[in-house]
Amino acid sequence: MREQFDALLVLSFGGPEGPDEVRPFLENVTRGRGVPPERLDAVEEHYRHFGGVSPINARNRELIAAVRERTDLPVYFGNRNWHPMVEDTVAEMARDGVRRAAVFATSAYGGYSACRQYHEDIARARKAVGDGAPDLLKLRHFFDHPAFVAAGADAVRAVRDQAGPGARLVFTAHSVPLSADASAGPPAEGGHRYSRQVAEAARLVAAELGEAEYDVVWQSRSGPPQVPWLEPDVVDHIEALHAAGVPGVVIVPVGFVSDHVEVIWDLDTEARDRAEELGMGFARAATAGPDPRFADMVVELVAEHTEDAAPRALGEVPRAGCAWNGALCAPLCCEPPARPRR
Repeated sequence: MREQFDALLVLSFGGPEGPDEVRPFLENVTRGRGVPPERLDAVEEHYRHFGGVSPINARNRELIAAVRERTDLPVYFGNRNWHPMVEDTVAEMARDGVRRAAVFATSAYGGYSACRQYHEDIARARKAVGDGAPDLLKLRHFFDHPAFVAAGADAVRAVRDQAGPGARLVFTAHSVPLSADASAGPPAEGGHRYSRQVAEAARLVAAELGEAEYDVVWQSRSGPPQVPWLEPDVVDHIEALHAAGVPGVVIVPVGFVSDHVEVIWDLDTEARDRAEELGMGFARAATAGPDPRFADMVVELVAEHTEDAAPRALGEVPRAGCAWNGALCAPLCCEPPARPRR
């Protein structure tokens, strides 16, 4: 059935845009998660390395400008953790007379933090607005959309010579606790939707490149050390590749749609520095978000509802993520992990 939308909301994670915003932002991100203060101190220092500014808001504004060139819908911008906060944006939408809107969340994957938490953001924002809040439809996962895959492959082609001959293709995504990955997706599916989707996106990009050999690794863990997370870590993997005689690496941040500190610090700084210390060639592929095909994809995801356009997808792993007003995709889908006690 065709839907009619009055607007499109781009919903993202958020990031600080000045030194004074860094600590309040990090406290928003980690509230209730048992992250020790010393970990926040370390991450705060990473942000200060870049003047206290995350590039994520600027990249999202660029994406919104590109989408506006491709659609007649008004396009709004809201974040989970920093301004513009989604609650404020949905209130603005209500004041503007928006009654039904599509929501593009800047995460390609399923899982609690990658998908269900965006549903919670939508529900929380609508509750904060109260009567008159627009109905909001979150659009589906897009990890295997042809435009996302093609953008990722071309990003590798653009930089792979920088790493030298024989460089290993290494895909990376944000790590999550093993328990969170185990509960990703509906129980009937057996869990692990997040890690399976990341692995499928990597497979598709590698296939587009004609590469049979590649690795999938993880980065940016932030929880208590006693909680097991997805491994191997990207820096640990670079060290293992060096020990195996691999001369270089091409790092592909397939788990991220735009640069932010977890890309420009964890990859462009820590991973690059370690590779150089070991005498390895290093290149980091761009994220997919700045590619013009990414904005095309956003408009196409909306058209799946407004024009009954057939969804385009290349993968074999289930995708979901689409629901109204913060509802779950399926019963018990992507249950949140238990919060560690202090």
